[in-house]
Amino acid sequence: MSQDFIPAAKPIIGAQERAAVDAVMASGMLAQGAEVAAFEREFPQVLLDGRPSVAVNSGTSGLHLGLLACGVGAGDEVIVPSFTFAATGNAVALTGATPVFADIELDYYALDLAHVESLITEKTKGIMPVHLYGHPFAADAFAALAAKHGIDLYEDAAQAHGAALNGQMVGTFGKFGMFSLYPTKNMTSGEGGMVSTSDATVERNLRLLRNQGMDKQYENEIVGFNNRMTDLHAAIGRVQLTKIMDWTRQRQDNAAFLNANLDGVQTPKVADGARHVYHQYTIRVPQGRDQMHARLRSEFNIGSGVYYPVPNHRLPSFNRKQELPNTEIAAQEVLSLPVHPSLTPNDLERIVTAVNTIAKAGA
Repeated sequence: MSQDFIPAAKPIIGAQERAAVDAVMASGMLAQGAEVAAFEREFPQVLLDGRPSVAVNSGTSGLHLGLLACGVGAGDEVIVPSFTFAATGNAVALTGATPVFADIELDYYALDLAHVESLITEKTKGIMPVHLYGHPFAADAFAALAAKHGIDLYEDAAQAHGAALNGQMVGTFGKFGMFSLYPTKNMTSGEGGMVSTSDATVERNLRLLRNQGMDKQYENEIVGFNNRMTDLHAAIGRVQLTKIMDWTRQRQDNAAFLNANLDGVQTPKVADGARHVYHQYTIRVPQGRDQMHARLRSEFNIGSGVYYPVPNHRLPSFNRKQELPNTEIAAQEVLSLPVHPSLTPNDLERIVTAVNTIAKAGA
């Protein structure tokens, strides 16, 4: 293979991020402090139309603490997709509540509204859809459904930094919204999460829960966790925040190039009024998906990803006996191609040539 490997995803860490970390190291103040506080002020201004945010040490922690802060616990049910990363269902289970898995629709891989409504019971505390791959779910419709039944809407926005629906930023529709800052997300803090909420009680609960139940040192009000973000991580996140919108535009441009030039596969759809930020550029390959995935790497030196090959309800950790037909179709057919901002025009041409060649040959 003479050409360089094109990874499916790639964190972009440069001199500014390294300098920000060095400055924190030199200060001697490494734990949650001034950098975290500044990151919490700045994140909402860029990505949440000013909605308050609380920084935590991971996206999973953000979901877990968000649910706890909203009062979710033993005896409750929260409806979630099976077609997503396991952290969504895990976070519900960690509160003592039961994740109830619903099917998806196949245009945007989001929860199917009608199926969700059929699963609502007297135990349902809330619905937690995922803005999967960076495309917003129908948040306005789900907010209306939640209001109709007197339950909460929570947003798993782990993959959707900067996504929007009808001009409204994701993370501002539900009782809380959670953004992951893992290295392969559209922006990173190295590791971490950010939880947005406009509910003052939920915000205070989040701040208590992440810090051993303390607002003031040694005055523990509730039983809490050590889920704080460090200033080292916040310093990286603050730099990345200044770049996220430019990177998003590059992702969208890269996706547009693939849309215009790929043949023989189903390219991503975008709903009316939706701003897709392409955390993943996910195609559907009805026949031979696994062969295409393998051949891209072995013959063309191009990475791709299958997100997600095993639906959550079939994982050993949950092992539910359910029929979720659209979820099964997606798990068998989806394939995510690189669109990260570090791609060159030559990289994009290579991806198109490789996918079209494999598709034409029938994978």
